[in-house]
Amino acid sequence: MSVRLHPHAVERLNERGATEAEVITAVETGETFPAKYGRTGFRRNFPFGKIWRGKVYATKQVEVYAVREGKDWLAITFIARFF
Repeated sequence: MSVRLHPHAVERLNERGATEAEVITAVETGETFPAKYGRTGFRRNFPFGKIWRGKVYATKQVEVYAVREGKDWLAITFIARFF
């Protein structure tokens, strides 16, 4: 299985504060849940302990919405949450 990022997701990496590796790891090892429009959601928490937009957060959660393409996944978009 491989994970590819849609150009939309790649464009949003810096804006939303996640890395390509975190998005891929969330799909490969994260919690799975059903999402709208026949997509699958993946969620994983990562230790953070850094500053994001002026505030220190201990944890970063990356939530990815993807579709199956054969044996592979295409990550359409993602959300990064800090807490």
